[in-house]
Amino acid sequence: MAIFLNADSKVIVQGMTGSEGMKHTTRMLASGTDIVGGVNPKKAGQTVDFPEGKQVPVFGSVKEAMDATGANVSVVFVPPAFTKSAVVEAVDAGMPLLVVITEGIAVKDSAEFFNYAKDKGTTRIIGPNCPGIISPGQSNAGIIPADIAGAGQIGLVSKSGTLTYQMMYELRDFGFTTAVGIGGDPVIGTTHIDCLEAFEKDPETKAIVMIGEIGGDAEERAAAFIRDNVTKPVVGYVAGFTAPEGKTMGHAGAIVSGGAGTAAAKKEALEAAGVKVGKTPSETAELMREIMKSL
Repeated sequence: MAIFLNADSKVIVQGMTGSEGMKHTTRMLASGTDIVGGVNPKKAGQTVDFPEGKQVPVFGSVKEAMDATGANVSVVFVPPAFTKSAVVEAVDAGMPLLVVITEGIAVKDSAEFFNYAKDKGTTRIIGPNCPGIISPGQSNAGIIPADIAGAGQIGLVSKSGTLTYQMMYELRDFGFTTAVGIGGDPVIGTTHIDCLEAFEKDPETKAIVMIGEIGGDAEERAAAFIRDNVTKPVVGYVAGFTAPEGKTMGHAGAIVSGGAGTAAAKKEALEAAGVKVGKTPSETAELMREIMKSL
């Protein structure tokens, strides 16, 4: 089992023929992802050759790609200025899962396409400014390295791409059902709570790692959800304990203002909900390792 993405997922790539799209499509194919098409209106009808004899057709629109291939996942490698129109196109086509890798998107654009998708009610957005989602051994939609951990029984949801990779590597001896990088922008589609809810329902996921960071109140809201709805053990890590107040740290959403959104406040809320919180990523991994050994 897995959440949101599995071996049956048929993936298309919006922006596949660009440099980033080509590079990461090659990597996704190598990890076993079933990539059935790319989208580029200027190159519709062409076929792109990838290593090991894999040929991927290019379609003029998301709808054409879905009609021809049965695609149910799209990964977006489109420059920031064009991402909103790419997302709207996928939502209009009824794409069930949309993974938006692009960083640097205007918050106004993200807010508008997120609300557009919410109103339509047919598309789950992961991102933007995220590494994507991987269900090891089944499918990989995004830029997460496929060889750092295999399949297992841990679910991972993280705001940070780099910490996603580190946590997967540190817990590679146990493996993962699914790892979701939700992104660190102020406006994102899929949240910690969405993933926690899905992991709670997934019979294969036995424990959950949640990685947050300073800024906003997403972790506090996730803590309240865990307290009321999650029966599986959860360990957490909050990035940004040493961040100076008022300074944006890497992610646009990672800014502490007037005492709100601090790492200490988030850690306190999580621990009050029964979540074990590590002081470092390695300590967090060790907390999970102890839990997995006891299950």
